[in-house]
Amino acid sequence: MENVLIIGGGVAGLSAGIFAQMRGYNAIICEKHTKLGGNLTGWRRGEYHIDNCIHWLTGTNKNTELFRTWIELGALGSVEVYQGESLYTYERSGQKISLYRDLNKLTTEMLTIAPEDKKQIIDFLAAVKTVQGLAGIAGRSHDLSFSFGQKLRYIPTLAKYWSATVGEISKKFKNEVIRGFLNCFLTKDFSALALVYVFATFTGDNGGVPAGGSEKMAERMTGRFINLGGKVFTGKEVVKINTENRRAHSVTFADGSEMIADAFIITADPKTVFGKMLDAKMPLSLEKQYNDKKLKRFSCFQCAFSCDTDKLPFTNDFIFDLPEKYGRLLSSDYLIVREFTHEKGFAPEGKTVLQTMLFCDEATSKAFIELKKNRIAYTAKKQFLANVILQAVTEKLPELKDKLEIIDTWTPATYKDYVASDMGSFMSFCFGKRYFPVKTSSKVEQFDNVFIATQWQVAPGGLPIAAECGRNAVDALDARTALSRSFKRVAGQRRLKYSK
Repeated sequence: MENVLIIGGGVAGLSAGIFAQMRGYNAIICEKHTKLGGNLTGWRRGEYHIDNCIHWLTGTNKNTELFRTWIELGALGSVEVYQGESLYTYERSGQKISLYRDLNKLTTEMLTIAPEDKKQIIDFLAAVKTVQGLAGIAGRSHDLSFSFGQKLRYIPTLAKYWSATVGEISKKFKNEVIRGFLNCFLTKDFSALALVYVFATFTGDNGGVPAGGSEKMAERMTGRFINLGGKVFTGKEVVKINTENRRAHSVTFADGSEMIADAFIITADPKTVFGKMLDAKMPLSLEKQYNDKKLKRFSCFQCAFSCDTDKLPFTNDFIFDLPEKYGRLLSSDYLIVREFTHEKGFAPEGKTVLQTMLFCDEATSKAFIELKKNRIAYTAKKQFLANVILQAVTEKLPELKDKLEIIDTWTPATYKDYVASDMGSFMSFCFGKRYFPVKTSSKVEQFDNVFIATQWQVAPGGLPIAAECGRNAVDALDARTALSRSFKRVAGQRRLKYSK
Protein backbone atom coordinates (compact mmCIF):
# COMPACT_ATOMS: atom_id res chain seq x y z
CA MET A 1 0.00 0.00 0.00
CA GLU A 2 1.17 3.52 -0.81
CA ASN A 3 2.18 5.88 1.97
CA VAL A 4 0.38 9.24 1.60
CA LEU A 5 1.85 12.10 3.59
CA ILE A 6 -0.68 14.86 4.38
CA ILE A 7 0.76 18.27 5.24
CA GLY A 8 -1.53 19.91 7.79
CA GLY A 9 -4.12 18.45 10.14
CA GLY A 10 -7.07 20.81 9.70
CA VAL A 11 -10.45 19.66 8.43
CA ALA A 12 -9.16 19.25 4.87
CA GLY A 13 -6.21 17.20 6.12
CA LEU A 14 -8.35 15.04 8.38
CA SER A 15 -10.84 14.49 5.56
CA ALA A 16 -8.07 13.51 3.15
CA GLY A 17 -6.57 11.20 5.76
CA ILE A 18 -9.85 9.49 6.61
CA PHE A 19 -10.85 8.93 2.98
CA ALA A 20 -7.32 7.77 2.12
CA GLN A 21 -7.45 5.18 4.92
CA MET A 22 -10.90 4.05 3.82
CA ARG A 23 -9.56 3.44 0.30
CA GLY A 24 -6.57 1.38 1.29
CA TYR A 25 -3.72 3.88 1.58
CA ASN A 26 -1.41 4.35 4.55
CA ALA A 27 -2.16 7.97 5.51
CA ILE A 28 0.21 10.03 7.65
CA ILE A 29 -0.81 13.50 8.88
CA CYS A 30 2.01 15.86 9.85
CA GLU A 31 0.86 18.86 11.88
CA LYS A 32 3.02 21.65 13.31
CA HIS A 33 0.83 22.09 16.41
CA THR A 34 0.15 19.73 19.28
CA LYS A 35 -3.37 18.82 18.14
CA LEU A 36 -5.31 18.46 14.90
CA GLY A 37 -8.22 20.57 13.72
CA GLY A 38 -6.69 23.77 12.34
CA ASN A 39 -9.35 26.50 12.56
CA LEU A 40 -11.70 23.91 14.05
CA THR A 41 -10.41 24.50 17.55
CA GLY A 42 -11.01 26.03 20.95
CA TRP A 43 -8.97 26.77 24.06
CA ARG A 44 -9.23 27.43 27.80
CA ARG A 45 -8.76 30.72 29.59
CA GLY A 46 -9.00 29.97 33.27
CA GLU A 47 -12.43 28.47 33.98
CA TYR A 48 -13.75 29.41 30.53
CA HIS A 49 -13.64 27.69 27.15
CA ILE A 50 -13.38 29.81 24.00
CA ASP A 51 -14.72 28.37 20.75
CA ASN A 52 -12.94 29.59 17.64
CA CYS A 53 -14.96 28.20 14.79
CA ILE A 54 -18.51 26.85 14.66
CA HIS A 55 -21.53 29.00 15.26
CA TRP A 56 -23.56 27.13 12.66
CA LEU A 57 -22.52 24.01 10.75
CA THR A 58 -23.96 23.30 7.30
CA GLY A 59 -24.88 19.63 7.00
CA THR A 60 -26.69 18.91 10.27
CA ASN A 61 -29.93 17.99 8.43
CA LYS A 62 -29.97 14.19 8.25
CA ASN A 63 -31.56 14.28 4.78
CA THR A 64 -28.53 15.89 3.14
CA GLU A 65 -25.52 14.37 1.44
CA LEU A 66 -23.25 16.59 3.54
CA PHE A 67 -24.67 15.07 6.74
CA ARG A 68 -23.66 11.63 5.43
CA THR A 69 -20.18 13.00 4.74
CA TRP A 70 -19.90 14.29 8.32
CA ILE A 71 -20.94 10.82 9.52
CA GLU A 72 -18.21 9.19 7.41
CA LEU A 73 -15.70 11.64 8.89
CA GLY A 74 -16.81 10.94 12.46
CA ALA A 75 -17.82 14.56 12.99
CA LEU A 76 -21.49 13.92 13.80
CA GLY A 77 -23.41 10.70 14.46
CA SER A 78 -24.62 10.14 18.01
CA VAL A 79 -23.57 13.61 19.17
CA GLU A 80 -26.41 15.96 20.08
CA VAL A 81 -26.93 18.89 17.71
CA TYR A 82 -28.15 22.20 19.11
CA GLN A 83 -30.69 23.92 16.84
CA GLY A 84 -31.35 27.41 18.14
CA GLU A 85 -34.71 29.08 17.62
CA SER A 86 -32.88 31.86 15.79
CA LEU A 87 -29.49 32.26 14.15
CA TYR A 88 -29.11 35.96 14.90
CA THR A 89 -31.10 38.94 16.12
CA TYR A 90 -30.58 42.45 14.76
CA GLU A 91 -31.54 45.55 16.72
CA ARG A 92 -31.94 49.09 15.42
CA SER A 93 -33.37 52.02 17.38
CA GLY A 94 -34.97 49.68 19.89
CA GLN A 95 -36.66 47.46 17.29
CA LYS A 96 -35.51 43.85 16.94
CA ILE A 97 -35.86 41.21 14.23
CA SER A 98 -34.53 37.65 14.26
CA LEU A 99 -33.62 35.09 11.63
CA TYR A 100 -35.96 32.46 13.06
CA ARG A 101 -35.58 28.78 12.37
CA ASP A 102 -39.34 28.73 11.69
CA LEU A 103 -39.71 30.23 8.21
CA ASN A 104 -43.39 31.05 8.78
CA LYS A 105 -42.51 32.96 11.94
CA LEU A 106 -39.75 34.80 10.07
CA THR A 107 -42.20 35.72 7.30
CA THR A 108 -44.75 37.06 9.78
CA GLU A 109 -42.17 39.13 11.64
CA MET A 110 -40.70 40.67 8.50
CA LEU A 111 -44.17 41.58 7.16
CA THR A 112 -45.23 43.00 10.54
CA ILE A 113 -42.17 45.22 10.75
CA ALA A 114 -42.23 46.34 7.12
CA PRO A 115 -45.64 45.98 5.46
CA GLU A 116 -44.47 48.61 2.96
CA ASP A 117 -41.88 46.07 1.72
CA LYS A 118 -44.32 43.20 1.25
CA LYS A 119 -43.39 42.52 -2.37
CA GLN A 120 -39.64 42.54 -1.71
CA ILE A 121 -40.06 40.34 1.38
CA ILE A 122 -42.19 37.77 -0.49
CA ASP A 123 -39.68 37.71 -3.36
CA PHE A 124 -36.72 37.26 -1.01
CA LEU A 125 -38.35 34.44 0.95
CA ALA A 126 -39.46 32.78 -2.30
CA ALA A 127 -35.77 32.68 -3.23
CA VAL A 128 -35.04 31.13 0.17
CA LYS A 129 -37.59 28.37 -0.49
CA THR A 130 -36.14 27.84 -3.96
CA VAL A 131 -32.67 27.22 -2.54
CA GLN A 132 -34.20 24.80 -0.03
CA GLY A 133 -35.84 22.88 -2.87
CA LEU A 134 -32.56 22.73 -4.76
CA ALA A 135 -30.74 21.53 -1.64
CA GLY A 136 -33.31 18.89 -0.70
CA ILE A 137 -34.32 20.56 2.58
CA ALA A 138 -37.72 22.01 1.58
CA GLY A 139 -41.13 21.25 3.05
CA ARG A 140 -42.43 20.89 6.57
CA SER A 141 -39.99 18.08 7.39
CA HIS A 142 -37.10 19.71 5.48
CA ASP A 143 -36.61 16.64 3.31
CA LEU A 144 -38.12 17.56 -0.08
CA SER A 145 -36.17 18.13 -3.29
CA PHE A 146 -37.28 19.82 -6.48
CA SER A 147 -37.88 17.66 -9.51
CA PHE A 148 -35.93 18.43 -12.66
CA GLY A 149 -38.89 20.35 -14.05
CA GLN A 150 -39.22 22.40 -10.87
CA LYS A 151 -35.54 23.26 -10.98
CA LEU A 152 -35.90 24.60 -14.51
CA ARG A 153 -38.92 26.60 -13.40
CA TYR A 154 -37.56 28.08 -10.18
CA ILE A 155 -33.83 28.63 -10.79
CA PRO A 156 -34.48 31.86 -12.77
CA THR A 157 -36.03 33.37 -9.59
CA LEU A 158 -32.51 33.42 -8.13
CA ALA A 159 -31.02 35.44 -10.97
CA LYS A 160 -31.50 38.87 -9.41
CA TYR A 161 -29.82 37.73 -6.17
CA TRP A 162 -26.90 36.32 -8.11
CA SER A 163 -26.64 39.66 -9.95
CA ALA A 164 -26.47 41.82 -6.80
CA THR A 165 -24.59 42.25 -3.56
CA VAL A 166 -26.30 42.15 -0.18
CA GLY A 167 -26.00 45.94 -0.02
CA GLU A 168 -27.64 46.40 -3.41
CA ILE A 169 -30.54 44.11 -2.57
CA SER A 170 -31.07 45.76 0.81
CA LYS A 171 -31.51 49.16 -0.89
CA LYS A 172 -34.65 47.82 -2.55
CA PHE A 173 -36.28 47.69 0.91
CA LYS A 174 -37.76 50.89 2.30
CA ASN A 175 -37.66 49.86 5.93
CA GLU A 176 -34.34 50.64 7.65
CA VAL A 177 -34.66 47.77 10.13
CA ILE A 178 -35.03 45.25 7.32
CA ARG A 179 -32.11 46.85 5.50
CA GLY A 180 -29.87 46.49 8.55
CA PHE A 181 -31.14 42.95 9.17
CA LEU A 182 -29.99 41.91 5.71
CA ASN A 183 -26.70 43.84 5.70
CA CYS A 184 -25.33 42.99 9.13
CA PHE A 185 -24.61 39.26 8.90
CA LEU A 186 -22.35 38.86 5.84
CA THR A 187 -21.57 42.57 5.19
CA LYS A 188 -22.75 44.62 2.21
CA ASP A 189 -20.10 43.40 -0.24
CA PHE A 190 -21.03 39.71 -0.19
CA SER A 191 -23.22 38.13 -2.87
CA ALA A 192 -26.93 38.46 -2.13
CA LEU A 193 -27.33 34.84 -3.23
CA ALA A 194 -24.97 33.82 -0.41
CA LEU A 195 -27.29 35.52 2.10
CA VAL A 196 -30.28 33.69 0.58
CA TYR A 197 -28.29 30.47 1.10
CA VAL A 198 -27.72 31.35 4.80
CA PHE A 199 -31.46 31.90 5.34
CA ALA A 200 -32.34 28.71 3.43
CA THR A 201 -29.84 26.60 5.32
CA PHE A 202 -30.80 27.71 8.81
CA THR A 203 -34.57 27.60 8.22
CA GLY A 204 -34.08 24.18 6.60
CA ASP A 205 -32.75 22.73 9.88
CA ASN A 206 -29.37 22.38 8.23
CA GLY A 207 -27.33 24.77 10.35
CA GLY A 208 -27.07 23.42 13.88
CA VAL A 209 -24.16 23.27 16.31
CA PRO A 210 -22.77 19.89 17.45
CA ALA A 211 -22.42 19.56 21.21
CA GLY A 212 -19.00 20.47 22.55
CA GLY A 213 -18.34 22.91 19.73
CA SER A 214 -15.30 23.06 17.50
CA GLU A 215 -12.65 21.38 19.62
CA LYS A 216 -14.78 18.30 20.32
CA MET A 217 -15.68 17.94 16.63
CA ALA A 218 -11.96 18.02 15.76
CA GLU A 219 -11.28 15.39 18.42
CA ARG A 220 -13.98 13.10 16.99
CA MET A 221 -12.54 13.42 13.49
CA THR A 222 -9.02 12.77 14.82
CA GLY A 223 -10.28 9.69 16.64
CA ARG A 224 -11.94 8.44 13.46
CA PHE A 225 -8.69 8.82 11.51
CA ILE A 226 -6.62 7.01 14.14
CA ASN A 227 -9.20 4.21 14.54
CA LEU A 228 -8.94 3.61 10.79
CA GLY A 229 -5.20 3.06 11.21
CA GLY A 230 -3.94 6.51 10.25
CA LYS A 231 -0.75 7.89 11.80
CA VAL A 232 -0.41 11.35 13.33
CA PHE A 233 2.81 13.28 13.90
CA THR A 234 2.31 16.53 15.81
CA GLY A 235 4.97 19.18 16.39
CA LYS A 236 6.24 18.45 12.87
CA GLU A 237 6.19 21.56 10.69
CA VAL A 238 6.95 20.89 7.03
CA VAL A 239 9.25 23.55 5.60
CA LYS A 240 10.22 21.88 2.32
CA ILE A 241 8.78 19.36 -0.12
CA ASN A 242 11.74 17.70 -1.83
CA THR A 243 11.29 16.85 -5.51
CA GLU A 244 13.19 15.34 -8.40
CA ASN A 245 12.02 15.47 -12.00
CA ARG A 246 8.23 15.19 -11.84
CA ARG A 247 7.95 13.56 -8.42
CA ALA A 248 8.12 14.55 -4.79
CA HIS A 249 9.98 12.02 -2.67
CA SER A 250 10.15 13.45 0.85
CA VAL A 251 9.56 16.41 3.13
CA THR A 252 11.93 18.25 5.43
CA PHE A 253 10.67 19.39 8.83
CA ALA A 254 11.63 22.52 10.78
CA ASP A 255 13.73 20.35 13.12
CA GLY A 256 15.84 19.15 10.18
CA SER A 257 14.41 15.63 10.01
CA GLU A 258 12.91 14.15 6.84
CA MET A 259 10.13 11.73 5.93
CA ILE A 260 9.73 9.74 2.70
CA ALA A 261 6.35 8.97 1.12
CA ASP A 262 4.81 7.83 -2.17
CA ALA A 263 2.33 10.71 -2.52
CA PHE A 264 1.76 14.08 -0.88
CA ILE A 265 -1.38 16.11 -0.13
CA ILE A 266 -0.98 19.79 0.78
CA THR A 267 -3.72 21.40 2.87
CA ALA A 268 -2.24 24.86 3.56
CA ASP A 269 -3.07 28.24 2.04
CA PRO A 270 -1.48 27.98 -1.46
CA LYS A 271 0.06 31.45 -0.99
CA THR A 272 2.28 30.00 1.74
CA VAL A 273 3.23 26.89 -0.27
CA PHE A 274 4.12 27.61 -3.90
CA GLY A 275 7.52 29.16 -4.41
CA LYS A 276 8.26 28.56 -0.72
CA MET A 277 7.56 25.11 0.67
CA LEU A 278 7.29 23.72 -2.85
CA ASP A 279 9.61 24.86 -5.63
CA ALA A 280 6.88 25.39 -8.22
CA LYS A 281 4.56 28.09 -9.44
CA MET A 282 1.02 28.23 -8.14
CA PRO A 283 -1.41 26.48 -10.52
CA LEU A 284 -3.00 29.01 -12.87
CA SER A 285 -6.54 28.24 -11.66
CA LEU A 286 -5.59 29.09 -8.08
CA GLU A 287 -3.58 32.13 -9.09
CA LYS A 288 -6.60 33.38 -11.02
CA GLN A 289 -8.74 33.21 -7.88
CA TYR A 290 -6.23 35.23 -5.86
CA ASN A 291 -6.18 37.88 -8.58
CA ASP A 292 -9.92 37.92 -9.31
CA LYS A 293 -11.36 41.33 -8.39
CA LYS A 294 -14.70 39.69 -7.59
CA LEU A 295 -13.03 37.77 -4.77
CA LYS A 296 -11.80 39.39 -1.57
CA ARG A 297 -9.91 37.92 1.34
CA PHE A 298 -11.02 38.79 4.86
CA SER A 299 -10.45 38.03 8.52
CA CYS A 300 -11.64 39.41 11.85
CA PHE A 301 -10.77 40.79 15.26
CA GLN A 302 -12.40 38.82 18.06
CA CYS A 303 -12.72 39.35 21.77
CA ALA A 304 -13.91 36.94 24.47
CA PHE A 305 -15.47 37.95 27.79
CA SER A 306 -16.30 36.04 30.91
CA CYS A 307 -19.88 36.91 31.82
CA ASP A 308 -20.94 36.83 35.46
CA THR A 309 -24.46 35.64 34.59
CA ASP A 310 -26.15 33.20 32.25
CA LYS A 311 -29.37 35.26 32.19
CA LEU A 312 -28.87 37.24 29.00
CA PRO A 313 -31.11 39.68 27.11
CA PHE A 314 -30.58 37.77 23.84
CA THR A 315 -29.90 34.27 22.48
CA ASN A 316 -27.36 33.04 19.92
CA ASP A 317 -25.96 36.00 17.92
CA PHE A 318 -26.96 39.58 18.65
CA ILE A 319 -25.98 42.25 16.11
CA PHE A 320 -26.45 45.98 16.55
CA ASP A 321 -25.52 49.24 14.85
CA LEU A 322 -22.47 50.84 16.40
CA PRO A 323 -22.89 54.49 17.39
CA GLU A 324 -20.58 56.72 15.39
CA LYS A 325 -18.19 57.26 18.34
CA TYR A 326 -17.55 53.49 18.47
CA GLY A 327 -17.93 52.72 14.77
CA ARG A 328 -15.17 55.18 13.92
CA LEU A 329 -12.77 53.62 16.44
CA LEU A 330 -13.63 50.05 15.43
CA SER A 331 -13.88 50.72 11.67
CA SER A 332 -17.23 48.96 11.50
CA ASP A 333 -20.94 49.72 11.22
CA TYR A 334 -22.00 46.67 13.25
CA LEU A 335 -20.89 44.53 16.16
CA ILE A 336 -21.66 40.81 16.42
CA VAL A 337 -22.03 39.43 19.96
CA ARG A 338 -22.29 35.67 20.42
CA GLU A 339 -23.37 33.79 23.54
CA PHE A 340 -22.73 30.18 24.60
CA THR A 341 -25.34 29.39 27.25
CA HIS A 342 -26.20 26.20 25.32
CA GLU A 343 -22.74 24.85 26.22
CA LYS A 344 -22.79 24.29 29.98
CA GLY A 345 -19.18 23.08 30.01
CA PHE A 346 -17.83 26.34 28.62
CA ALA A 347 -18.18 28.28 31.89
CA PRO A 348 -18.80 27.74 35.62
CA GLU A 349 -22.41 27.25 36.68
CA GLY A 350 -24.43 30.45 36.51
CA LYS A 351 -21.93 32.13 34.16
CA THR A 352 -21.21 32.04 30.45
CA VAL A 353 -18.88 33.22 27.70
CA LEU A 354 -19.58 36.09 25.31
CA GLN A 355 -17.56 36.61 22.14
CA THR A 356 -17.57 39.54 19.75
CA MET A 357 -16.51 39.72 16.11
CA LEU A 358 -15.42 42.59 13.87
CA PHE A 359 -14.75 41.78 10.21
CA CYS A 360 -11.42 42.99 8.79
CA ASP A 361 -10.76 43.62 5.11
CA GLU A 362 -7.45 42.66 3.53
CA ALA A 363 -5.74 45.98 4.26
CA THR A 364 -6.78 45.95 7.93
CA SER A 365 -5.70 42.32 8.27
CA LYS A 366 -2.27 43.04 6.85
CA ALA A 367 -1.94 46.03 9.18
CA PHE A 368 -2.50 43.74 12.20
CA ILE A 369 0.13 41.33 10.87
CA GLU A 370 2.64 44.13 10.38
CA LEU A 371 1.87 45.63 13.80
CA LYS A 372 2.62 42.33 15.54
CA LYS A 373 6.30 42.85 14.74
CA ASN A 374 6.14 45.47 17.51
CA ARG A 375 4.85 43.39 20.40
CA ILE A 376 4.18 46.34 22.71
CA ALA A 377 2.20 48.29 20.09
CA TYR A 378 0.29 45.17 19.04
CA THR A 379 -0.73 44.35 22.62
CA ALA A 380 -1.78 47.94 23.22
CA LYS A 381 -3.91 47.95 20.05
CA LYS A 382 -5.71 44.76 21.07
CA GLN A 383 -6.37 46.10 24.57
CA PHE A 384 -7.66 49.39 23.19
CA LEU A 385 -10.09 47.70 20.79
CA ALA A 386 -11.27 45.28 23.49
CA ASN A 387 -12.00 48.18 25.86
CA VAL A 388 -13.95 50.04 23.15
CA ILE A 389 -15.97 46.89 22.46
CA LEU A 390 -16.64 46.44 26.18
CA GLN A 391 -17.97 49.99 26.37
CA ALA A 392 -20.12 49.51 23.26
CA VAL A 393 -21.64 46.25 24.53
CA THR A 394 -22.43 47.50 28.03
CA GLU A 395 -23.89 50.73 26.65
CA LYS A 396 -26.18 48.73 24.36
CA LEU A 397 -26.92 46.08 27.03
CA PRO A 398 -26.76 47.94 30.38
CA GLU A 399 -27.91 44.82 32.27
CA LEU A 400 -24.41 43.43 31.61
CA LYS A 401 -22.58 46.41 33.12
CA ASP A 402 -19.90 45.26 35.62
CA LYS A 403 -20.60 41.63 34.66
CA LEU A 404 -18.10 41.35 31.78
CA GLU A 405 -14.34 40.84 31.93
CA ILE A 406 -12.00 40.61 28.93
CA ILE A 407 -10.31 37.20 28.91
CA ASP A 408 -8.81 37.00 25.42
CA THR A 409 -8.43 38.72 22.05
CA TRP A 410 -7.29 37.35 18.70
CA THR A 411 -6.60 38.97 15.35
CA PRO A 412 -5.69 38.21 11.73
CA ALA A 413 -2.10 37.94 12.96
CA THR A 414 -3.21 35.13 15.30
CA TYR A 415 -4.69 33.20 12.37
CA LYS A 416 -1.58 33.78 10.28
CA ASP A 417 0.58 32.28 13.03
CA TYR A 418 -1.73 29.39 13.87
CA VAL A 419 -3.02 28.18 10.49
CA ALA A 420 -0.32 29.74 8.27
CA SER A 421 -2.76 31.68 6.10
CA ASP A 422 -1.10 34.41 4.11
CA MET A 423 -3.10 37.35 5.50
CA GLY A 424 -4.74 35.75 8.50
CA SER A 425 -7.88 34.45 6.80
CA PHE A 426 -9.97 31.86 8.61
CA MET A 427 -12.03 31.28 5.44
CA SER A 428 -11.01 31.75 1.83
CA PHE A 429 -12.70 34.39 -0.34
CA CYS A 430 -15.69 36.67 0.03
CA PHE A 431 -17.40 36.72 -3.35
CA GLY A 432 -19.58 39.47 -4.73
CA LYS A 433 -22.23 39.60 -7.42
CA ARG A 434 -22.27 37.66 -10.69
CA TYR A 435 -19.82 35.06 -9.46
CA PHE A 436 -20.16 31.28 -9.67
CA PRO A 437 -17.86 29.50 -7.18
CA VAL A 438 -15.74 27.12 -9.23
CA LYS A 439 -13.64 24.29 -7.80
CA THR A 440 -10.02 24.29 -8.88
CA SER A 441 -8.21 21.01 -9.56
CA SER A 442 -6.71 18.92 -6.78
CA LYS A 443 -3.71 18.12 -9.00
CA VAL A 444 -0.41 19.98 -9.03
CA GLU A 445 0.34 19.51 -12.70
CA GLN A 446 4.14 19.90 -12.40
CA PHE A 447 4.29 16.73 -10.31
CA ASP A 448 2.77 13.27 -10.66
CA ASN A 449 2.26 12.64 -6.96
CA VAL A 450 1.46 16.01 -5.34
CA PHE A 451 -2.13 17.08 -4.66
CA ILE A 452 -3.97 19.97 -3.00
CA ALA A 453 -6.79 19.74 -0.46
CA THR A 454 -7.66 23.17 0.87
CA GLN A 455 -10.66 25.43 1.37
CA TRP A 456 -8.89 27.91 -0.93
CA GLN A 457 -9.94 25.83 -3.91
CA VAL A 458 -13.54 27.13 -3.68
CA ALA A 459 -14.99 30.41 -2.39
CA PRO A 460 -16.00 31.08 0.35
CA GLY A 461 -14.16 28.16 1.95
CA GLY A 462 -15.21 26.93 5.39
CA LEU A 463 -15.62 23.51 6.96
CA PRO A 464 -17.88 21.77 4.38
CA ILE A 465 -15.68 22.90 1.48
CA ALA A 466 -12.53 21.84 3.34
CA ALA A 467 -14.05 18.39 3.93
CA GLU A 468 -15.09 18.08 0.30
CA CYS A 469 -11.66 19.13 -0.97
CA GLY A 470 -10.06 16.49 1.23
CA ARG A 471 -12.18 13.84 -0.45
CA ASN A 472 -11.49 15.34 -3.91
CA ALA A 473 -7.73 15.08 -3.37
CA VAL A 474 -8.07 11.37 -2.61
CA ASP A 475 -10.25 10.99 -5.72
CA ALA A 476 -7.41 12.55 -7.76
CA LEU A 477 -4.92 10.26 -6.05
CA ASP A 478 -7.11 7.26 -6.89
CA ALA A 479 -7.31 8.34 -10.53
CA ARG A 480 -3.53 8.72 -10.74
CA THR A 481 -2.99 5.35 -9.04
CA ALA A 482 -5.44 3.63 -11.40
CA LEU A 483 -3.72 5.22 -14.41
CA SER A 484 -0.31 4.17 -13.13
CA ARG A 485 -1.48 0.59 -12.60
CA SER A 486 -2.99 0.56 -16.10
CA PHE A 487 0.32 1.68 -17.63
CA LYS A 488 2.18 -0.99 -15.66
CA ARG A 489 -0.29 -3.68 -16.75
CA VAL A 490 0.02 -2.68 -20.43
CA ALA A 491 3.81 -2.52 -20.15
CA GLY A 492 3.85 -5.96 -18.52
CA GLN A 493 1.69 -7.42 -21.28
CA ARG A 494 4.05 -5.96 -23.87
CA ARG A 495 7.09 -7.40 -22.15
CA LEU A 496 5.37 -10.79 -21.96
CA LYS A 497 4.48 -10.58 -25.67
CA TYR A 498 8.01 -9.69 -26.69
CA SER A 499 9.55 -12.33 -24.42
CA LYS A 500 7.58 -14.99 -26.30
